Order: sequence, then structure tokens, then C-alpha cells
Amino acid sequence: MLRIRASGVWPVTAPPIVDGAVLVDGDRIVAVGPHAAVPVPDGAEVFELPDAVLVPGLVNCHTHLELTHLAGRNGERDFARWLGRVREMKDATTAEEFAAAAERGVRDGWARGVTCVAETGSTGAVIAALARLGGRGIVYQEVFGPDPSARDASLRDLEAAIVRLAPFVSARVRFGLSPHSPYTVSAPLFRAVAELARLERFPLAVHLAESPAESELVRYGTGPFAERLRARGIPVEARGVSPVRYLADLDVLPSADCHLPTLCIHCVQVDEDDIRLLRERGASVAACPRSNRAHGHGESPVAALRAAGVPLGLGTDSVVSVPDLDLWAEADAAGLDWPEALRLLTIEGARALAWDDRIGSLEVGKDADLAVFPSVPSVSSVLTVVQGKIVHRASPPAR
Repeated sequence: MLRIRASGVWPVTAPPIVDGAVLVDGDRIVAVGPHAAVPVPDGAEVFELPDAVLVPGLVNCHTHLELTHLAGRNGERDFARWLGRVREMKDATTAEEFAAAAERGVRDGWARGVTCVAETGSTGAVIAALARLGGRGIVYQEVFGPDPSARDASLRDLEAAIVRLAPFVSARVRFGLSPHSPYTVSAPLFRAVAELARLERFPLAVHLAESPAESELVRYGTGPFAERLRARGIPVEARGVSPVRYLADLDVLPSADCHLPTLCIHCVQVDEDDIRLLRERGASVAACPRSNRAHGHGESPVAALRAAGVPLGLGTDSVVSVPDLDLWAEADAAGLDWPEALRLLTIEGARALAWDDRIGSLEVGKDADLAVFPSVPSVSSVLTVVQGKIVHRASPPAR
């Protein structure tokens, strides 16, 4: 058993508690309340943290932790060329380097109070790291293939990856599929991956409506992405609609009663009709404000998405785009004060991943994912707990 006392306990779904405590038995929370009301069982590991704040573990709704080793190594300014450079650097990375990068990224998140990540990647390094280290997350396996004639080859690669990565899946480590984006995935491949996801009950994630260049490609069949595709001999078709409508028409955004949510990453280039469509289709959004600014894509419409009732969380994207994995900095970039930031980084982020029944708030019966900060917001966690297991401890705390 584990008992943590702090000067402030923020359950998020209930009012904050001055001089509160949380009691954990195994992997679950069994008591939350004022210090005097929470028992101290014999044999429990006890932490007395009088100058700290105890909150639910933070949820990072979009990461590329397998790219942690590439921090600061891509100086390209043009987005299309930047993406190409990332691909080149990935191709030059060994399996051992990906494994080390994934572990470093997971541990960096723990040091920042992050107890759940939504990872998008192609190597399998992060799902293996989460399983090995005792972390929590959902890992979306990336799928690429802009050439319609290569659909079957991309599906075979995906099916092989599903078999290879299945041993790492558990109640704590979930698996999903990520047809990467409208500029890297053909319409036939989008349809096939969405159908496979529904058949196997895998959630989906897709980079969507991120840049003006993506919107230009989808709507008009022009712009830098269209030029690069045509240079490879790949046909380009003007769809005449927004990227959000395009994926809705392909059933990548399913009906709201599907119960297999699609996580739409970025959604910067959206209007009122797009936001309404996202809500109607039951999609959720992972906003990455600092990454969007770094690439000059515009401002993430966090307030409009929340006002419309679209489930929304914040993500840090990759350290190839931003300097670190600081979720509080993302919340600041979104213009949120810290009580609202805390909600977005905990229960609302968990809801965006359809995991709010188990994590995101301090409630009896929920999984014991906790973070203790010297103050809130704060970059570094004093203590981080995932499903009742201490995964990060900044220094031996007073007892």
C-alpha cells in the first residue's frame, strides 16, 4: 500500500483538498480526502509532502517518443522538406537507437508527471518500452502509402506489425492504428485501414488539418505536397472539400456510436463546419500549440473546440519540433490558466483517449496514476506513480 499526504490534493472532478491524502492499495485508489480522514494502514509506504501538490498523472495526447534522439537536429524551415528530413534521419537510425530514444522519452515524461502517452510511431520501440518499464499509453502504429497502387503492400506491412507488437499489449498498454495523414496515405489505403480498425476494434489516430499546404492539397490538388507527389508519379486529385470532410467521407471519422474514437492530431486548419463535423462523428482532438507555432501553421483553436464539446487533450508532438516534452508549456501556449490547464492535462486528455473511466482524476476505484509537484504548474515532478508503482522519484522525500 502507498499513502501520500500533500498540502494540496486536486482530484480534478471534485473540489481541491487542503492538507489532503490519497491511499493506494495495489494498482487502485482506495481513499481520497483530508489527511485526518484517510487511514494509515500498517505496512503502508508513507510519504509526507507538506509543501507539494498532488494531482492526477498528466496525459500527453500526442508524442513521437521514438524520435527523442533527434532533438534539435532538423533545421529545415519548409514543412514538406522538414518531413522529408525526418524520414531520412529515421532511416539512418538503428533499432538499438530507437529503443534507447523511446526509453529516454518515457522516463522524461515521468520526470514531468506524465503517466500516460498517446504515441504515434512506426518502429514499435515505444510500445516495447512501455511494456518493459511499466508505463501506460496507447501506441498508434503508423501506416504510410500515398500511391493507390501500393495499398496492398502497405496493408501487408501493417498486418505484420500488428502480429509482431501484439505481445506488448495489456490493460495498461493499448494499441491502435495511425494512417498518417492526407498527404501520405491514399484514399484506398485510408478506407482499408479504417475497415481493419473496425474489424479488429483498434482505435485510430491521424494527423489532420495541420497545415495550409495540406488543405491546399486536399481541396485543390495543388501546393507543395501535390508537387512532391506528382514528382514521384503519384496521381493527385482535387477533392473540393476540407481535410476533415475528406476523412469523414472516407469513414475514417466513423459515426458517433462506433465507440472506436478517432484521435485527430492538430486540427489547426478547421472552420465551424469542420468542428461541428468532428463533434457529430464523435472524434477527439490532440492539440499541439507549440508545434503548430514552430512550423508556422497557425494557432490551435482550443477554445472553439472545447466550446463545441469536442473531446480535447494537449500533446507535445516530437522534440524535433519543440524543445521539450513540457505539457504545462503547451497549456500556456493555448492561453489556459492553471486550473483549466490541469483539467485539460488530466481528465479531459483521458477523455480524448477514451480512458477517463480508469485515469484522469483522483477517485476511489480508479487506477493509481498520480503526480506530485512542488507547485502547479511546475516542470518537474517530485513523485510519479503509474498504476500504483512509483516510476519516478526526484529525491528521497521527508517521511
